[in-house]
Amino acid sequence: MKYDFGADSFNLKDFWATEAALLTIMLAYNLMSLFRQGILKNDSVPAKPDVQHTLKTLRYRLFAKAGYITKDSRKKIINLAVAMRQRERFEGLWNRSRTFTLPVKFTPIFSP
Repeated sequence: MKYDFGADSFNLKDFWATEAALLTIMLAYNLMSLFRQGILKNDSVPAKPDVQHTLKTLRYRLFAKAGYITKDSRKKIINLAVAMRQRERFEGLWNRSRTFTLPVKFTPIFSP
């Protein structure tokens, strides 16, 4: 958390603001951990199947991609600028994200 989310020192004036910052960082860390476990599933480096990439590595390899949005009738489509040799890997990640299920079933306490 220290290197990926800048959680080494973030003291704020108010106690509740510091707690809110900590909870936000913890939520972001848990979401990225779930993404690593559920979507990436150790396929990033075939020779070393237990590699866990840092957020900085994931940002440059997966999230920081150029793209533009187009419309096809009423659907919006995101077109990513990905090299041909990386497209197969991206398609595999998208397909895995469609079939991903959470490891725990959540039921809402309050229903609207």
